[in-house]
Amino acid sequence: MKIAILGKIHPDGLEFLRSKNFEVLEINSFEENKLTPLIADVEGIVIRTANLKENLLSKCKNLKIVARHGVGYDNIDLEYINKKRIALAITGQSNAVSVAEHVMTMMLTLSKNIFASDSLTRSNGFESKADLPDFFELYQKKILILGFGRIGQALAKRCLGFEMEVIVYDPFIDNEIISSKGCKPINLLDGFKTADYISIHLPLNKKTMNLISDSEFKLFKKNLILINTARGGIVDEEAMYKALKSKRIFAAGIDVFEKEPPPKNHKLFSLDNILLTPHNSALTLECRKRMSVESCMNVFNYLKNINELNKKNIVNLSNLNF
Repeated sequence: MKIAILGKIHPDGLEFLRSKNFEVLEINSFEENKLTPLIADVEGIVIRTANLKENLLSKCKNLKIVARHGVGYDNIDLEYINKKRIALAITGQSNAVSVAEHVMTMMLTLSKNIFASDSLTRSNGFESKADLPDFFELYQKKILILGFGRIGQALAKRCLGFEMEVIVYDPFIDNEIISSKGCKPINLLDGFKTADYISIHLPLNKKTMNLISDSEFKLFKKNLILINTARGGIVDEEAMYKALKSKRIFAAGIDVFEKEPPPKNHKLFSLDNILLTPHNSALTLECRKRMSVESCMNVFNYLKNINELNKKNIVNLSNLNF
């Protein structure tokens, strides 16, 4: 069986597939005219961030599974693969710790004003530390977690360790489950009005597009720190720029953009109260190894070892014949 790997992944996953006697095609160029003949006869695709839409999928006559090297799948044509009963898998077990730690890093860096302190120290301003702007503790602050899947729960665990109050909005998770994790379920409006921090862990879809825009920023506390490691587009970037520029909120930490890569002259780059990273919250070495192996195991188990398949990783399970 032939498996295409679209985008560079850690060698551990490649070695796993080869040990199971798959033919592995490593592909790092995604021009349609070059890509089409390479993937035409593959039975599985492991994909990172390249787009896989109907124009390409329709050429893959033997395709049985697409395995995302990650959790989000807005780069995959879900409607088409559902129509063709092609499985879509994600690495649901792999990235929770890495992303949760990234969120904590952003929260602490922004709350403690680390960059200003570092700059002051490097510029021989050690004795001027009393002139630094106020910075804050996480202790007893309130964080609103939007989305309580594996990443949201991993973040909650760490926030509770800092003795924060954790409130959660997720209409798809029973309140009993949220409460059992030491958190408080809350409706979206009350959460927006009372949170000191908001961390987003939702998929991007029609319902979440621009979930946070001008009207929502008007509800937030002035000391709010907004963190988005989920998907660009959930937060309206123009509205966020205006809120940060006018100091309507305190700061933001952003790992994802509406358009990636963002333009070189992006407005957000001009602000000093935002921390930006290049969509790499799930790219620690440990996480890359886990995602590589898990995505490749999803392919192997679906094609050759169905009894060991983690069905929770199959996004469109209800559309498949199990």
